[in-house]
Amino acid sequence: MQHTRTILPRDSALTTKQTTKRTKTWKGIIKNWELYLFIAPALLYFLIFCYGPMYGIQIAFKNFIPTKGITGSPWVGFDHFVRFFHSYYFWDLIWNTLGISLYSLAVGFPIPIILALAFNEIRNGYFKKLAQTVTYAPHFISMVVMAGMIITFLSPSTGIVTNIIEGLGFHSPEFLTDPRWFKTMYVFSDVWQSAGWGTIIYLAALSGVDPGLHEAAIIDGASRFQRVRHINIPTLVPTMTILLILSMGSLLGVGFEKILLLQNPLNMTASDVISTFVYRSGLVSAQYSFSTAIGLFNSVINAVLLIVVNQVVRRISDNSLW
Repeated sequence: MQHTRTILPRDSALTTKQTTKRTKTWKGIIKNWELYLFIAPALLYFLIFCYGPMYGIQIAFKNFIPTKGITGSPWVGFDHFVRFFHSYYFWDLIWNTLGISLYSLAVGFPIPIILALAFNEIRNGYFKKLAQTVTYAPHFISMVVMAGMIITFLSPSTGIVTNIIEGLGFHSPEFLTDPRWFKTMYVFSDVWQSAGWGTIIYLAALSGVDPGLHEAAIIDGASRFQRVRHINIPTLVPTMTILLILSMGSLLGVGFEKILLLQNPLNMTASDVISTFVYRSGLVSAQYSFSTAIGLFNSVINAVLLIVVNQVVRRISDNSLW
């Protein structure tokens, strides 16, 4: 007896395979429905507040008129981008933003690492908790309150920092009004507020160090500094690399809240960054399309930097985001 085998068309075979894969996917979702329910609020948050508003990005290429809405406004192409690139303040905004970002990265990135290594070496439990609490505390201060404290501390007449400097016999700089001091004031106040909080992730990485490595190093005669250098620091390198990549991805995204609160007409030449200019153009001057174009340009540059830095790190090491 001869048996005949039915050969299904290729499209039918692919359809059957896709259907089977879909069925397995739905079975997996139903089986683990508690986990999907658990992540549903976070997923909805990003869909509604992060991806949903991206629909409005198109006004960067339109002359947005509120009465006509987003879809009814006329297209103008790249006119707003060209206007921004050819403006006299373009390079000032770029240099101010890059200057503050690179300054913050150079000063603020290594300090949490140093603090974490120092906290990890403290053996007195009470002093360690006290030191951590003191460094963590500024993180929980509201940005508005923090800006008010900075203005009060650096006031030319009543500021405690000003009085200390003058009490030591030196001339106190005009921290709040001299453009040359704005970046330094911003960066070191930011370090004061966020350095302690930034140590948490590094301390978590250090907690995973095998105690046997330190015991073996002690037996071999390694000093504490040598153990930190050859055991603790290599343990932090993957975490440091990931955080550095993320920091580079927000290089032009200087937080505008504190800058706006500390900004005044006298320090504007050093404090005006892309984010504050977008705020003034969009919300103050109602140039919605123009400000959206600038914000989109800023986001695209940040995304490109993130991808490029990640690819560079990926080529020289295994510690990359993807």
